[in-house]
Amino acid sequence: MFIHFSIMMLIYKEKGKKFDQRDYDSLFHNIENNLRELGFGDVSVNKKMKDLNKVLYDILLKLNKSSENEFIVNEKLISIYFKELNNINSVKYKEFNLYLNNFYKFCFELPLNNMIREARNFNYGST
Repeated sequence: MFIHFSIMMLIYKEKGKKFDQRDYDSLFHNIENNLRELGFGDVSVNKKMKDLNKVLYDILLKLNKSSENEFIVNEKLISIYFKELNNINSVKYKEFNLYLNNFYKFCFELPLNNMIREARNFNYGST
């Protein structure tokens, strides 16, 4: 989820627009509500939210190691969060990389004002 969200935030930056704070707040508000519904207490929720915020910014800062107009997945970052994808020559890694590139291209073509809503319509097989 954070990788998808980070890709959308990168696209906003590349298009010279500021990402809407309400979308960011909404994501973390929903995560917080889900943690509370799972029975986590205030202290646990606050700690987990802080940890998740760090994860998002780690992904956001390290995800894209590309040049202009090209999206290249940072292999080191992916291997940190997905242990099964630590071999960049594996079929799974190549499929994951292709998926993220297609998601990036799909979202990049969308108008910014409805990108988040329309990103739900992404179909990996159609791009």
